[in-house]
Amino acid sequence: MTEIVKQSSRALLFDSERRLVLIKRTKPDREPYWVAVGGGLELEDRTTEAALHREVHEELGGRIDRARQVLLITDDLPGGIGLQHVYTARLVSADLAQRTGAEFDEPGRGTYEVVRVPATREALSQIRLLPPRLAEFAHANLHGLLALTEQEDGPEEAVEVP
Repeated sequence: MTEIVKQSSRALLFDSERRLVLIKRTKPDREPYWVAVGGGLELEDRTTEAALHREVHEELGGRIDRARQVLLITDDLPGGIGLQHVYTARLVSADLAQRTGAEFDEPGRGTYEVVRVPATREALSQIRLLPPRLAEFAHANLHGLLALTEQEDGPEEAVEVP
């Protein structure tokens, strides 16, 4: 049996102006790159979605709604596999003054700049979004992801089983 040794939750977040909200990472002696908001699951996280809400609060001082898991990325790691649970969600609010976490206090980790990128394939092509599987998925499904965050939540349709 393959052991899951690491899990994370991240989100392709869209703001009210239909822009993608990402983190631009700049580290010493490295080319800048962009990542989706999120991070590793912690013991107190009951679900991957709960971890996502916590991470959005830590990294953006933010709140989200309409979260839907849209992708699972599996990584081969020493001793097992890592799972990245990728959601799409709507960013309801953000207050960068409320950001928390070690990544903001340790200068050697580089900078974490919140950026808003137009939700277009052209704009996505201009940045280095990592991991590459996430970038490919976002590029191929951008309009569908945006539509999911704009869709009003309603009652689930009943499905009749014969």
